[in-house]
Amino acid sequence: MDAERLTQLFEAAIPRARLSTDPAALAGYSRDQSECPAGRPDIVVLVESAEELEGVARVAIEHKIPLTPRVAGTNLGGLAIPARGGALVDLTRMNRILAINETDMLAVIEPGVTFRQLVDELAARELPLTIGIPLSPPETSVMVNCLLDGLGNLSLLYGSMGEWIAGLEVILGTGETIRTGAWALSDVPFSRAPLPDLTGLFVSWQGSTGLVTKMAVQLKPRPPLRKRLFILTYERRTTYELMRRLARMKLFDDIGGLSWPTGKMLYGVAKPLAKDPDEPEFFTYLDVSAFSPAELRLKLETVLAELRELRERGAAIEDPFDIETLCALSPRFEKFATFPTRLDFLVDNPGGGLTWVGTYGPMSRFDRAADLGIDIMARHGFPPVIVSRPMKGGHFGVLRFISTFARDDAADVERVRRCNGELLDMVLDQGFIPYKTPAWAVERILPRLWPGTHELMRKIHALLDPNGVMNPGRWRLDP
Repeated sequence: MDAERLTQLFEAAIPRARLSTDPAALAGYSRDQSECPAGRPDIVVLVESAEELEGVARVAIEHKIPLTPRVAGTNLGGLAIPARGGALVDLTRMNRILAINETDMLAVIEPGVTFRQLVDELAARELPLTIGIPLSPPETSVMVNCLLDGLGNLSLLYGSMGEWIAGLEVILGTGETIRTGAWALSDVPFSRAPLPDLTGLFVSWQGSTGLVTKMAVQLKPRPPLRKRLFILTYERRTTYELMRRLARMKLFDDIGGLSWPTGKMLYGVAKPLAKDPDEPEFFTYLDVSAFSPAELRLKLETVLAELRELRERGAAIEDPFDIETLCALSPRFEKFATFPTRLDFLVDNPGGGLTWVGTYGPMSRFDRAADLGIDIMARHGFPPVIVSRPMKGGHFGVLRFISTFARDDAADVERVRRCNGELLDMVLDQGFIPYKTPAWAVERILPRLWPGTHELMRKIHALLDPNGVMNPGRWRLDP
């Protein structure tokens, strides 16, 4: 369908001034920072309201035009890159915080609401509430991170962000609009139960089952006292043992480990391939919060006791120091002081390319998977940048291998593709599963998937999106 015809069709729902078929504009939406292949849309549609989005969906369904939703474009899995042309629906202008319920600890938001925006609004209202905040840039969409089941700095306590969703309002591929959870019956979207939990039909489905117009998301209490501590560990196994032990105590908000190359990259070393002999293996950070000084002291004393016990058993591990001390020694570390933050040494690296194989999996296998992953990255010439975090009290964890590369260098792109392919096969062998799964990874996952599971996914997709217009190409669900 030619550009003018597409423009005429979508003019029924959107003013022409917010429709674009300009080649430069289309090119800007055709890729992300990852190695995923580019895919150019045929038209960009800037939507400002749920009513407009419903109109866009009606046009697309009637004429079988693929719709690809996008907000900030910070995803690293190519999930907002159009797989089959069609309309790129830019949702950044749907950015209203529709309600904040302090008593029930809920916010109702549109797709374009960012972490920076929501955090600032809670602060402006002086509400002792917060949201789990990821290490992704501040302009990241809260809704998208939840729908893709990402994580935040409270996921140790409360689980991945998909579990924070209390209810959704969704436009299906049939043109119908539905609500999930208690919101389908109550005017307060307090929970996904006790009605049948339909919210999961839209979490981790990558927009292939519907367009979410509104989300009710849980907020959590924000204690008045907080400490962020850094602990230097000199062995990976010590780091992971410490994480497993502390995660079970239910005393801490967040525990994470950053491998040694991140420190060098923070200081401007683009490709740190060699670790100094006396350099720590991991920078482990620990968030501690409390409602009273006595509670905070108890938690800090618990950390020190655990470190003493590990040292008595021969572990090479330092006493913690707080983020204020670290920032006084080097202002560069202010990037880790408060969230949301922009880790520019990764996001704004000179080559422009950023990718990862990010997984959820059993913490019992962290050690082996990390060893194998480091070997793979070294073989392909990439620094072993690893992020590790326990989730939901240690029931599972995040193991993520991150690479930067020259996005416009075909040889470097191919090198990172080979590296990520090997990393993916390895983590799957170890029982880990990618989150925010890109299409290239799905091809390797499907042969391993339990028989019948993918067929059930196909049937659900066919029911909710019979015309195949909702972000097609995801999970290989299309006929």
